[in-house]
Amino acid sequence: MEKFTVLEGVAAPLPIVNVDTDRIIPKQYLKTIKRTGLGKGLFSEMRYRDDGSENPDFVLNQPAYRNAKILVAGDNFGCGSSREHAPWALADFGIRCIISTSFADIFFNNSAKNGILLITVSPEDLEKLLDDANRGANATLTIDLENQLIKGPDGGTLHFDIDPGRKHNLLNGLDDIGLTLEKAPAIDAYEQKLAERPWA
Repeated sequence: MEKFTVLEGVAAPLPIVNVDTDRIIPKQYLKTIKRTGLGKGLFSEMRYRDDGSENPDFVLNQPAYRNAKILVAGDNFGCGSSREHAPWALADFGIRCIISTSFADIFFNNSAKNGILLITVSPEDLEKLLDDANRGANATLTIDLENQLIKGPDGGTLHFDIDPGRKHNLLNGLDDIGLTLEKAPAIDAYEQKLAERPWA
C-alpha cells in the first residue's frame, strides 16, 4: 500500500448527503476482484449519460477537477452496503483523501485499509472547505497527516483528529498483511521456539 504522508492536490466539491457505496461504484462493476480498472466506473451513474457520453455537469468531468485527489463531500458519505470495491474505485481514480462531516463505519475502515485518508470535520469547517474546493484547480489543499493539518489555498490551517493506529498504518503504507509482516521477527522467533519443542 502506498504511504500517505503529505498530499497536495485539487479538491473536488461533492456536497451531496448520503452518497452510498452503490452510487460510488454500481453493482455491474462488482464482477472483478482486482483493485485496478474500477476508476472508470466511479460514480458512473452521475458521470455518464444513458448513451455512455460524459455528463458535463458532474464535478469530476469538469476540466478543473479531472485530476482531483481530494473529495470534499456531504454528510454520511459511504453509507449502504459494505462493498470494498468502493474504496478500490476511488483509489484507482486517484482519490487519496475524503473530507466530510461523517462516514459510514464499514466504508471508513475499508478506505483506511486501502490507503485512503478519511477526515471528519465540523459542518462549519466543511462549508469553508467547500468554498475552497469551489475555486477549482487554482485552489489546492494540502493534507499533512504527520501533523494532522489541512492547509487551505490562502494559508489557513485546520487541525483534524485521527486514531493513532490508523495514522501509523497510513504513514507507513501498512494494510492488514503489511501490519502482520511488521511483526515478522516476533513471529519467526516464536516459530523457532516451537521447532525446538516438537511435542508442542
